[in-house]
Amino acid sequence: MSDVSLASTRRVHSELRITDVIKRLDPRAEPNRLIYWADLLASVCVGWALFAISVLAVPGSIVHVASTLGAVLALLRAALFIHEISHLKRGQIPGFEFAWNAIVGIPLLIPSLMYVGSHLDHHTRMGFGTNDDPEYAPIARWGRLRIVAFVFTVALLPLVLPLRWGVIGPVSHLIPPLRRLVVGRLSTLVINSDYVRPMPHGRHIRRWNLEEAAAAVFVWLVAAAVYFGVVPLQWIAQWCIVGGGILTVNQVRTLAAHHYENEGGTMDVEEQLLDSITLRGWPLVTMLIAPVGLRFHALHHYLPYLPYHSLGRVHRHLLLELPQSAPYRATVRDGLHTLQSLWRNAGKPALGGS
Repeated sequence: MSDVSLASTRRVHSELRITDVIKRLDPRAEPNRLIYWADLLASVCVGWALFAISVLAVPGSIVHVASTLGAVLALLRAALFIHEISHLKRGQIPGFEFAWNAIVGIPLLIPSLMYVGSHLDHHTRMGFGTNDDPEYAPIARWGRLRIVAFVFTVALLPLVLPLRWGVIGPVSHLIPPLRRLVVGRLSTLVINSDYVRPMPHGRHIRRWNLEEAAAAVFVWLVAAAVYFGVVPLQWIAQWCIVGGGILTVNQVRTLAAHHYENEGGTMDVEEQLLDSITLRGWPLVTMLIAPVGLRFHALHHYLPYLPYHSLGRVHRHLLLELPQSAPYRATVRDGLHTLQSLWRNAGKPALGGS
């Protein structure tokens, strides 16, 4: 039997084993509405309460630093429900996306349209790791300076997001070429700078119009409140600090989500699995840095329909039942070591490359 046939046979057996475990554990894999709502609302309440404390605290004090860090981590968890929203079927948890936008997405100026409709391109069989994937780039081939810029430039986004939603967005509706630019390049959370978002169509047009209008109104209401002295500039400065912190922590987490070694070619199911990473380490740290199930990123890529609260249980059963040779086991890596490896090998050509 050829090596190709052997590899194919092993892959089929591995897939069958994983599928069998899933069917036994959670045959329907339905999201638990109570868990979703309770988790989101608790994260939001803690996050905004700590944000308020950080604003009122003396800048640079222990209370200020601690509450700022707490606000970043709590609101990061709340914000990353945007990932779950992108995978939910329409009407699966009624009102959840609307509520998320009202208490997280719009206040942070990251409405769900920035992820819903584009994230699934990251999960397509033929698109993953290619130029059609908005969330993949060959980062492992980048130089260290570019990786540092990748992580820290997102901290500046809170400075430009009000311009995007409050000025450029509304004006773009009057200028078609600008509108295409805004939709294609200025409306999506991406890693791949070559990704161009297609214009929304069908029911998505209404989502875009409503969310863009809400974001614009929010920007101008806050601007008016600042102008008339209702909201002190200190609040805006702290909003930028917390927002930049959320985006920076998430960017670091993103570096440990994949190996990022693919340079544009299509990948089969097992290759996509092995390119994804399951974070191992101190549970509390991984839960804070990669919340809402994102520490089980490899399993999520293999079974993207599983709700986040099912991933940990399925992962533990897979490690108990899969043989030592199962490809899934190779996805489990220490997050810090993954980042160290990426840094150590930054800029090096792929094996066999020139």
